[in-house]
Amino acid sequence: MSDMAPAVVEVSKLWTVFGAPPAEFVIHKDLDLTIRRGEVVSLVGGSGTGKTTLLRQILGLQTPARGQVTVLGEPVGALSTRGAASKVGMLFQHGALFSAFSVLDNIAFALRELKTLPDDVIYDAALVKLQMVGLQPKDARKMPSDLSGGMVKRVALARALIMDPPLLLLDEPTAGLDPESADGFCALLRSLHQELGLTVVMVTHDLDTLFELSTRVAVLADQKVITTGTPQEVVRFVHPFIERFFLGGRGQRAAALLHSLPVQVAH
Repeated sequence: MSDMAPAVVEVSKLWTVFGAPPAEFVIHKDLDLTIRRGEVVSLVGGSGTGKTTLLRQILGLQTPARGQVTVLGEPVGALSTRGAASKVGMLFQHGALFSAFSVLDNIAFALRELKTLPDDVIYDAALVKLQMVGLQPKDARKMPSDLSGGMVKRVALARALIMDPPLLLLDEPTAGLDPESADGFCALLRSLHQELGLTVVMVTHDLDTLFELSTRVAVLADQKVITTGTPQEVVRFVHPFIERFFLGGRGQRAAALLHSLPVQVAH
């Protein structure tokens, strides 16, 4: 990805603070991050480093204490008041489907909220997105309680894409899926990223997902983004979290699978 590609997300000098003095707790301090068009950027970090909080700030659901977040050149606060769903799609960790709505009604929700399109157009658009994520028209009338974990993720993804947003945010997209379903979902995301020209920001703890999809990784630690780069570049950055995350036994197994190398476990 060229550094000359336009910036889709710019986070500048961001502070995230919970509580109030003297008991305030600082999560982010002068955090900077730029995400360019067409990238798939994975946010990784230890527990409490504010990965999902940062996603929520990019989406406009949470306001930082200080600093600025711009999306597609607009301050995110202004974007959130002018139909953010047309610019940013969000896939929440557990899908967050409306339990009382059918699959099709979940997907169509944002279009219906506009109140500007006839029902037949909304129905057709939702059906297109349903099939885009690998589901069948026969699934349209199912309820969320009838779906497998993998199907929930696909329906939630279709809903996130219903307005054709250029930016997609993913919070632990393969969490809770069995290996086969996770592999299938990664393949779907990779295909949609290429076909739709999406820019993707993803929080993940799953190294297989990270290696499979990321064009760049941003590591959150010490209240900021300490380094960004390809997975191979980030692994070489010296920091205790990176050593634990990428170079422990779990990380070595994932890297070995990525490069089709035999796994060697020290005893």
